[in-house]
Amino acid sequence: MDKVVSKNKKEGVSKKAGFTKETYLHWYESMLLMRRFEERTGQLYIQQKIRGFCHLYIGQEAMVAGAESAIRKEDRMITAYRDHAHPIGRGMHPKYIMAELYAKATGCSKGKGGSMHMFSKEYNFFGGHGIVGGQIPLGAGIAFADKYSGNDRITLCYMGDGAVRQGALHEAFNMAMLWKLPVIFIIENNHYAMGTSVERTSNVHDLYKLGLSYDMPSVQADGMNCETVHEAIADAAERARRGDGPTLIEMKTYRYRGHSMSDPASYRTKEEVEEYKAKDPIQQALAILLANKWITEKEVEEKEEKVKALVDECVKFAEESPFPTADELYKDVYAQEDYPYIMD
Repeated sequence: MDKVVSKNKKEGVSKKAGFTKETYLHWYESMLLMRRFEERTGQLYIQQKIRGFCHLYIGQEAMVAGAESAIRKEDRMITAYRDHAHPIGRGMHPKYIMAELYAKATGCSKGKGGSMHMFSKEYNFFGGHGIVGGQIPLGAGIAFADKYSGNDRITLCYMGDGAVRQGALHEAFNMAMLWKLPVIFIIENNHYAMGTSVERTSNVHDLYKLGLSYDMPSVQADGMNCETVHEAIADAAERARRGDGPTLIEMKTYRYRGHSMSDPASYRTKEEVEEYKAKDPIQQALAILLANKWITEKEVEEKEEKVKALVDECVKFAEESPFPTADELYKDVYAQEDYPYIMD
């Protein structure tokens, strides 16, 4: 896919934002796969095929798809435990994610991590972290390693609006600014920390302002739209690569499901949920494709069928894969002397 924002307004380019047909198609296909994969995940969880905790990203897909088109494959990404969509966006085949959800040996974390601890060195995806806010200093640390190594890679560090209450955030922000680390801190503000609204947990409702006390460039963006996500990430990435340090981006978004599969989300009204569904990121991308005649209704149906078949393939792969053997309990506990340096 062409990931370069076109500067001209000629044929084949959206008049709205200057993105190419290929970019919109990629956004649509990527988000559709994330959505259908997680819808199936929810069904499998109810069937008790998937155990433990499970947090779905449904509604928030634009924050991954829009970011991916603004960065490079060699750039790093780290997030919290709502982490199924991120490796899909990075390019990992979803069958390895489904296998991990099933706790199978073929999973991306060898069946040891489950829903909350996805990982892939190959795709520069460093988790999936179950400790609230635990990934924030880790994201700064990964960025520090790249700066120390002298390359121009950047790190995207995602966190929820509840994680910003953790003290580790302030320590990481201070060091990131002091050392001008190439990290983009992204707050996925879906308005609720589990079931508690932002308004009930903080006097600061515009969370991007938390970065201002460190003189960190801080902005707010529409996280329900791939275009605005891409533009915010692209600006921050350019700043980081030229050595000017971190950026804080508050992405205003919404999850259609509860905090986890065990959350009925009774603290929200149906009207509130429907209000945000009207801004659905997948439908926004599809509307642009249809309006520009870049896709037909038949092609939309074909893409739906293709994604359904792919998700079916993922389930079959997970069902048929073996569980880890008992000796895996003693592996991956300590780093081996011959284990390659993780940042090489």
